[in-house]
Parts: sequence; structure tokens; C-alpha cells
Amino acid sequence: MDILTDWTAEKSDKFQKEIVLFQHGLEQSGLFTDDALIELMDKHPANQIDVCTMSDPDHPIYPNHFRTGDFRDAGGKVLLKAAQAERVFINLRKVMNMHPEYKALLEKMYGDLAAKTGNRTFNAHGGILISSPISQTPYHFDKTETILWHVRGVKSVYIYPRTQKFIPDHAYEAALTDNLKDDLPYTRKFDQEAFIHDLQPGEAISWPHASPHRVDNKTFCVSVTTEYSTRATGMKNAAMLTNATLRHRFGIDTSYAVDGKTTRYMKSIFGRVMKKAKFTPDTTDPDLVTFKIDPSNPAFVTDIEPFERNF
Repeated sequence: MDILTDWTAEKSDKFQKEIVLFQHGLEQSGLFTDDALIELMDKHPANQIDVCTMSDPDHPIYPNHFRTGDFRDAGGKVLLKAAQAERVFINLRKVMNMHPEYKALLEKMYGDLAAKTGNRTFNAHGGILISSPISQTPYHFDKTETILWHVRGVKSVYIYPRTQKFIPDHAYEAALTDNLKDDLPYTRKFDQEAFIHDLQPGEAISWPHASPHRVDNKTFCVSVTTEYSTRATGMKNAAMLTNATLRHRFGIDTSYAVDGKTTRYMKSIFGRVMKKAKFTPDTTDPDLVTFKIDPSNPAFVTDIEPFERNF
């Protein structure tokens, strides 16, 4: 099975530096059909599954919030129906690394990518996103290098410039100290400068590290999202973590954007040391479960009394 069906030397030159669109053959594996996904959700560990919803703007308690749900009473068949209904978003984390048939596919994906690009340092993790027709992924950035491999449905991808206007240092730092959230401040005016593409089945897209982006589904969708770290991304995140610590603990206003190469390098060393010593701030809020998957509800979402996630 061919994974990269239209890769070119030009795409290799642009990879990790610019937005790159390419074709893939993941659907040929048979691992993303309804039956395959139901079986997968039934066997994947609950602590590696996130079931979420995006509240509408008029919700009395959680307007426009990305919320965590309790899915433990729902099997794979019910979860798939929930995702095919209205506002449910399912993330099967690390699923491409934990099950032999999916792991073999991930190794094939990155083996082919390494052969095409000459990059042999990939150590990829992969998840599967299963999401409703009107699901939205909020404006955010990824802390690692990311590729979105789309398999079923249509979704609009918006990718924004990596400037202080779209991803200010303080927002980047805040995401690094929060283990659950990587959202960024957003206004609709940003869309005027975005790269926008309706991702079709069999298409994949990559972008430069830390590019802000968001996603709007047009239909029920299934995608594979893969991530990996490089020396460059690790050094930047460590330097930003140093800045976050200086800002949070000492009130020092510092900026990666204006730091020189030597300062960035030194801060990356300090960041690694401080993280290992657990001196860096942790601003993670509790992950509150605020709804449950309810087959008796047409939207499959029923609010519950909030509790901190323990599964």
C-alpha cells in the first residue's frame, strides 16, 4: 500500500518550513471503517480517550466552552453514533502506537516520509479524531510538529501566520505551563490573513511548528493526527518555558521574539534544568467532567453535576 501518493521533491523542500498539502492512502488499510472504529473504541483504554463537546453560545453555564464528557457507560457503537449526530468530538490518544495493526500503519507512514524527506529522526505518536458534522476545534497551536491526515468527511482548516499578532509570546508561554489547554486568544478578523483549505478524504496537511490553527467540520469526519518533536522544537519550547517561569515567578517581562540566538540557546538549557527540577509553573486547571454520553438524548449530550476527571 502506498502511503504518500503524490509526494515531490518540492514538498520535501517545503516540509516543516511552509504549509504542505499532500495525498495519502490510509483509507486503503480498512482500519477507519465504522466497524473498525467501533472495535477500536471498545478496546482502547478509557484513560486514553477524550470525549468532548463544544457548547453553543447560548448555553447558560458553559457558553462556547470545550467540555469533557463521561463516556464510560457507552460502548464503541454508541460513541460512534454520538459522533455522527451533532456536537461530539472523540480523541483516541496514542491509539496509533498502542495497537499492533495501527502501529504498523504509523511506522509505514513515517517510514515513507523519512525516505522521501531524508529526515530519520521521527519518533511519532498518533491519535484518531472522530468528530461530529458541526464540531469545531478552537484556535490553538500544537507544542510539537504535527501532521493532520484526513480519512473521511470534509473539514475546513484555517492556518495563521506565526507572528506576535496571532501567537503572542505570553500566550505561547501560558500553553506550555498548562497540560490540558493550548488555546489562544482569537478574533474573527484573524481569518482575513489565514490560509484556508477544505480538507478532503485522502488529503493530509502539515504546517510549520507552532502555527496557530483551527478546524471547522463540514460533515462527520475521521482523521489521524500525528506529532513528533525535533531538536529545534524542543529548544524553542524550553526557552519559552524559561520565559514563562521568569514572568510567572519573578514578574520579569521577557520575550522570545526579541531574544538573540545566544540568549535563546541559554534559555533553552535553563528551561530543561528548571523543568527537571520542577521549578517551572504549572497552571493546569482541574479537568472537570460536565456532561455524559446519553443515547436517549438526540444530541447524545446531557449535562451532569461537574466532577474532576478520574478515569
